[in-house]
Formats: sequence, structure tokens, C-alpha cells
Amino acid sequence: MFPGLEKCPRSLLVCEKSSFEHEKSGLNNHVSKHYFNHKVSLVIPECGSPPPQLASVIQTFSKYFLVKNLPVYEFLEEDFLENVVRHGGLYALSYKTLIDQDNTIALLPNSQLILSVDKDTYEQLGLEGKASQYSHKCPMRYVVTVDLTDKSMAPGGKRYQRVLSSLKDRLPLKSDFLLARHRSGTDGDRVLQSLLSRYHWKDYSPVVSTHTLRDLSCPSLQSKDLHGDQCSCDPHSFLEWLGAVSNGVSCDNAATDFLSTYVCPEPKTAISQVLHCAVSGFLLPEDIYSLLQELRRYFDEPKFTSWLSLTVHGFMDSPVSWGDREHGFHKGGENFYNVVLFKNQDYWLQMGTGSNDKCPP
Repeated sequence: MFPGLEKCPRSLLVCEKSSFEHEKSGLNNHVSKHYFNHKVSLVIPECGSPPPQLASVIQTFSKYFLVKNLPVYEFLEEDFLENVVRHGGLYALSYKTLIDQDNTIALLPNSQLILSVDKDTYEQLGLEGKASQYSHKCPMRYVVTVDLTDKSMAPGGKRYQRVLSSLKDRLPLKSDFLLARHRSGTDGDRVLQSLLSRYHWKDYSPVVSTHTLRDLSCPSLQSKDLHGDQCSCDPHSFLEWLGAVSNGVSCDNAATDFLSTYVCPEPKTAISQVLHCAVSGFLLPEDIYSLLQELRRYFDEPKFTSWLSLTVHGFMDSPVSWGDREHGFHKGGENFYNVVLFKNQDYWLQMGTGSNDKCPP
């Protein structure tokens, strides 16, 4: 075997099974705290085109902005801090910055400012932080977290002035940013537009692509199979199949066709048509949750299929994965979750990260 293949990094995959009707279902919490998402993929067996209600929900996904060379201190300016940031629902992520090489910045919707910076930047800023959990014995990266809702960060306060001075005078960090806001309001919209007017920016809508796959072998899933011993379609095998379908990889190879082959896991069923729909952009958790709720209603009327799936891909270079958990790139930057919905309102939740990350919640 080629030596490099023996060094493939391990990954973390956490799986759970529950029901939407269970009062202690934690799915909403998992979805709402996976803040930075760039792609959502739907796979619906025995479906040729998106149902009108589903297409309507996708069309309501929030627009987002790409702002060029935005200084980080702008998030702390009094008017913006009071009327936008502290009202919550603002998502900001530095654009095209590499988490293992560049200074990467994120503003979470709960008003936490995350600065993942190299050692030189950290020392110049002079702000309190902690060594990245992905540092070696000699730390080369640091993470600074500033709670912008804390009383000490009230404009005019001593700590507020120190943080603002560090980011504005001592080391004016700036980056291209993706921005999106879930909550709207007259004052907040006014202040946000005022910020945008001072910089080069452009607004975008998520991009939707759909195609129908014909005569496809699909796994025959039942909700009880997630941890069952009789089903060869374990979570890893199912996710591999989803990846093959999404990337147009054939799952019907004969054993003699190639040196290495891939086939749909057993048990499987021949399906005449399968809908694959992808939405790409800077996607908010609130919109994804609305999509999930509409997918639940897909089974209100009888359907030939007993399941469908939704996969949400996080940004590889986001400084966080779920909540404020630090995210590392390692070799692939894995950062995603998949939900399989069943017609009886059961669901599987599969959460995956790279080997560096802590176990998903």
C-alpha cells in the first residue's frame, strides 16, 4: 500500500437518534449553534422536482454582504455596537482567510467577537487570550474572545476603551468580511447601511441548483437501523453514499470494472428518480431550521419514500464549529452535520469534524 494512504487522518462522527415529537429533542440547539454554513444539500428519493412549498422556503433565505477591507474596530463603534451587535442575530466571518495560516475573525450572533491570530499579532494587540488548542509545545496561535454584551464593554468604560484602542490604534486589523443579519429593525438597518456606505460592498443571494438523478440505487433506511447490527448501511457508509451522489460518482460498479470499486450499501432499492438540491452562500442557521420544518411537512401526504436527508456544510476555515468551540483545519477542515428525516417523524443526526476538533456536542 502507498505509504501516504496509511496516514489518512481520523475524523470524528457523532450520531444520535431521536424524534421531532420528543420534548427533549436537541436538534434545534445543534442547528442554531452551527453558526457559519456555506452549503445545504437535499437528497429526496422518489422526487423529480422541489415541491412548491419547499422551493418557497429556499427562496426566502437571507441575503448577505461581502464587505472589502473592513476594520474589526467598526464592530465596536458605539452606534453599531448598541443598535446592531447587542441586538443579536449578526453573523460576520472573515473571507478567504486560512484558519491555520492567517488571522481569522468571527462575530457570533450572541455578540461574541472571536480573534484567531498568529503569535506576532497577539503580542501586538496586547489583549488577553489563550493559546490555540492546536498549538504545539511552543504556541504559535492564540484565540481572543471578547463578550461585547459584558458590562465592562459598555462604551466609555475602561475595558471598552482598551479593546477599542488595541483594534483601532495599536493594530488596526482589517479583512474582507461576509456579513448577514437575521433580525431587522429600523435603527439597526440604518446603522448597518451607514457602515456599508463607507466601504466597498456587494450583496448576494444564495445560489440554488437542482438536478434529478435517474435509476439510482438508494439505501433502504429505517429509523431503527442507526445502531442496529443487521444493517450494513452504518452512518459512515451512508455518508459516503451521500457524498458519491452529490458528486456524481457512480455507485453501480461491477467488481471486475476497476481496481477499486464503490457500490451502494445494502440493503438497497432501485429508485426511478432522486432529487438533489443544493443551496450555496452565507447561510444562516435560522433559515436552515425553517427548511427543516418544511421538510418535516413533506410527509404530511403519502410518499413513496420513507426518508430524505439534509446535509449542512460549515466553512472549513471558520474559527469555531458549534457554538464557541474552536475549530481546526488539520488536513480537511471537516465541519458538517447531516439530518435524515423519516416519515414517522424520527430523525438521525450525524455531526462530523476533523481529528483536531473536540467531539461535537
